[in-house]
Amino acid sequence: MTAESTAQQSGFGLGDESSVWFNLTPLLKDPDNPMRLLMQMAERYGPVIPVNMANQRIVLVTEPELFKHVLVTKVDNYVKYFDGLKPIFGKSMITHDGALWQKIRMPQQPAFHPDAFAEYIPYFIEAIKSKMAHWAEFARTGETFEMVEQTWTLAADMICKALFDRDMPFNPHFVFKCVKTYTDVSNHKDIRLKRQADALFEVGDEDTAKAVEAWWSVPPALFAADPREEREKTLLKMIQNAMADPSIPEFDEQQAIDEIKQYLWAGTETTALTFAWALYLTSKNPEAAERIRREGETVYGDREPTAADYSALQYTRAVIQETMRLYPPVWSLIRVATEPDVIGGKEIKPGDRIVLFSYGAHHNPRFWKDPEEFIPERWMDKTQKQVKYSYVPFGAGKRSCIGGAMSQVENTLALSILLRRFRPEYVGLEPPGLNATVTLTPRGGLLFRVQELS
Repeated sequence: MTAESTAQQSGFGLGDESSVWFNLTPLLKDPDNPMRLLMQMAERYGPVIPVNMANQRIVLVTEPELFKHVLVTKVDNYVKYFDGLKPIFGKSMITHDGALWQKIRMPQQPAFHPDAFAEYIPYFIEAIKSKMAHWAEFARTGETFEMVEQTWTLAADMICKALFDRDMPFNPHFVFKCVKTYTDVSNHKDIRLKRQADALFEVGDEDTAKAVEAWWSVPPALFAADPREEREKTLLKMIQNAMADPSIPEFDEQQAIDEIKQYLWAGTETTALTFAWALYLTSKNPEAAERIRREGETVYGDREPTAADYSALQYTRAVIQETMRLYPPVWSLIRVATEPDVIGGKEIKPGDRIVLFSYGAHHNPRFWKDPEEFIPERWMDKTQKQVKYSYVPFGAGKRSCIGGAMSQVENTLALSILLRRFRPEYVGLEPPGLNATVTLTPRGGLLFRVQELS
């Protein structure tokens, strides 16, 4: 398939004038923090702000109680918004609602039950050890590197080993760059210069099509790769069994391919961004890094951590939670109204794009003491009552992220293990700028050096 035909099959892109992602860009132009204007709007105009932008009515919602209205109380009246992301997700579970969503999700649900995590942990650790070997070489040479690429490739390796019983049958660094090329809205318009991993690339429409083409090649490569251990209880086996189940005719070969796409993007992007920001925060707060090291020494010492140890790594887990509060990978949850409704006294019409501004709730001083401060201890203080739905890094309600709990296990273990051997040092711009498109990413990446500890 050519890049041109790929582009045609993709439908419009994220940067098309019909895309809510593109229509939001005028509000997200602050190079340091594109969230700032939205925060100011929420403070000035209240919790529900209808904005007519181009040919769309976008409604910005900032109150936790109103998040509940959309995500829980009236969940069936608001469908997920995925225009422009079909090339990434295809027709995977994440793009569906209602009965079809339940039918596709059900065969896969057991892979994400907490009881399954104990089986995955040795494979997470194996991937972490492989990353340690790369970091040891960085420490030896003193080379500066971009951290999000490192954490993305680690997350992809953990997913492949644990859920698919495969070593990565693709170059994760190349795939990472392809995903970044597509999901940056600015790449869907005219050719422009783009800074990526501290290097300049000239990117145009043909490049986004080629990125999609490369992305589409990944699931077939994974299916064709040799199993590592022929494990029976893997997500890949569950997907293959669903394909063979005559009672689920919707779960055809294309559905299986699209499910793999979903997990390799959603299962890596949010995990990788959280881990990269956690390394940034612990670099700027060395006392937190040292406390993580001491906790690991106390909990599991010289052996490899287990599922029981994960539960005991309370401070490390709190660092991950605080990271997701400060830098939620998904800075907003977007829904489309299917029925007339009223939110916070404002009329909602079918077709309205509802932007649940989760970043705003995470940083609101009415819900959090010192919201701009990095305070992991707030998650360990049982006397502090958290306002419900003021923290939604994985969404809420029945459509919350299927892999959210597993992502926290991956990141907690990776942070504990890697910080016990290395001292990562952030050497980029301070503060790092933010880029808000589909996810909240560091503008220009996060540049690091690492020192190996004795």
